[in-house]
Amino acid sequence: MIDVIVVVLYLTLPAVTLFLCDKFQFLNRIGAVVLSYVVGLALGLLGLSGERFYALQEVLMSITVPLAIPLLLFSSNVKAWKRLAVQPFYSLLFALIAVFAAVVVGYLLFNGSEIEQFNKVGGLLVGIYSGGTPNLASLKLILNVDEEIYLAVHSYDMAIGAVYLFFLMGVGQRLFQLVLPKFSTVNNDVESNFETEGLLTHLRNNSSRISLLRVFFIAFVMVAIAGGVMFLVPQSAQMVVFIFLITAMGIWGSSVKKINSTKGTFDLGMYLILIFSIVVSSKVQVDSLSSINPSIFAYITFVVFVSLILHVLLARFRKIDADTVIVTSAALICSPPFVPVVAGSLRNRSLIVPGLTIGLIGYALGNYLGYLMAILLKLL
Repeated sequence: MIDVIVVVLYLTLPAVTLFLCDKFQFLNRIGAVVLSYVVGLALGLLGLSGERFYALQEVLMSITVPLAIPLLLFSSNVKAWKRLAVQPFYSLLFALIAVFAAVVVGYLLFNGSEIEQFNKVGGLLVGIYSGGTPNLASLKLILNVDEEIYLAVHSYDMAIGAVYLFFLMGVGQRLFQLVLPKFSTVNNDVESNFETEGLLTHLRNNSSRISLLRVFFIAFVMVAIAGGVMFLVPQSAQMVVFIFLITAMGIWGSSVKKINSTKGTFDLGMYLILIFSIVVSSKVQVDSLSSINPSIFAYITFVVFVSLILHVLLARFRKIDADTVIVTSAALICSPPFVPVVAGSLRNRSLIVPGLTIGLIGYALGNYLGYLMAILLKLL
């Protein structure tokens, strides 16, 4: 019975968040995504975390983002993406350079050569911050990393990543716009804002509701197909293939007039993202950080935030806008599933596809770059 209540909470709290944003202007300025993370943290502190709810939370997380991605893409303007392609890829290059530099400097700063397997920690960090958790797991096997070190890196990454994500969504845009240009739309058809609270209006209309349910079913079939194909490839490539296929099918769907013209698809996708935001933040356990390995914790913190500073400084030379830098950074540091979350907090749907593409490239490169970094650090 308690599991049913928890599921209902997760599914309905985004509606409450949206209502509050619509009712109070100051909450609307904060944004529904950031508020959803706050709500999730509150649920975690109230006891909705730990092993009892772990399986339930994992199921909801694994369902919401894959379903959200095609729904978010269906209403997009494919022609406009080509004009956005150059800046995100420069941003990707600068982000990778920044991560490499931060990992090397951090290794020297924290006397990595004097700590056993610390070069492997550097390799893991390059893997996870150029790709994601699948790369972290793969590199554990490739580098034969000690189980305790792997769990420490994984745990600290999640905790520091949560703070990092809050920073990006909370003050990142306003702060970076002090040194970087603002994002400007390249085409009037590209919408930089979304109104997620409009979902209720679409659901009230019978014909709109039926059309929206039909498109939701199409998205569900796409995810099912991608999930089936995913299990036909090696485990190390499964997440890359899964997200690639979902993204590709979502882009295809945006070219089909009946799908593209259906009202409310983006709003429904963002509602799923809000559910994901609440679930993932409710998993944070403060007491899990009670026994911290200071060297690894400091190293990860240094790499995450110093690489961000370097990324911004490099982006300034190319005059890359603040939104592109934030989404690129989120795609690499936090992994592709968080791209729609961050794009939603920025109210900028134009960067979802470039962000996902960057994340996929990172997945593909992560294992190679992480392995090379571990070898390089061992030689220092």
